[in-house]
Amino acid sequence: MEFRTATPEDAEALLAVYAEYIDTNITFDYALPSVEEFAGRIRGILEFYPYLVAEEEGRILGYAYAHRHMERAAYQWNAELSVYLAKSAAGRGLGTRLYRALLELLERQGVRSAFGCVTSPNPPSERLHLRLGFELVGMYRLAGWKNGQWHSVSWFQKFLGTHDLDPQPPVAFKTLPDDFVACVLERAAH
Repeated sequence: MEFRTATPEDAEALLAVYAEYIDTNITFDYALPSVEEFAGRIRGILEFYPYLVAEEEGRILGYAYAHRHMERAAYQWNAELSVYLAKSAAGRGLGTRLYRALLELLERQGVRSAFGCVTSPNPPSERLHLRLGFELVGMYRLAGWKNGQWHSVSWFQKFLGTHDLDPQPPVAFKTLPDDFVACVLERAAH
């Protein structure tokens, strides 16, 4: 098993994982994005945040990434997380390991709060967040329309580091030391 940073060239393989969820309520996309659009998403996220993949024998089994949570400047210390696993890889702890690595990298960047947005009900994702120390902080009731019905989304939050009174702006993922990132990913892979 190898954990590494995603590249835009991974878009097709990541889309194959994402395609397993496109007709479910887990994602609120209605249609599968094109390879080019997905590569653009990866590129955009990597400008500031981590985008990680779990790969085994050349096959991507899952991925996790962070992105900005809300747009105003005062929210810059927050990040929203997502994780997707190939259904054949479920139950192996990959989601937990990807999330832990993502959280460690975000904390090193200076992110202070991580958020998970989960379509409810989704017991596996809810358990993942609670197991990793997230707290359920609220629900957007009937917030998304998909597959002929309205769906609520639960919001989970985990504090990373301290909330001191003179916070420095978070730094971009791409500025973290390569050896630190490699160590986090190596540890998560095993």
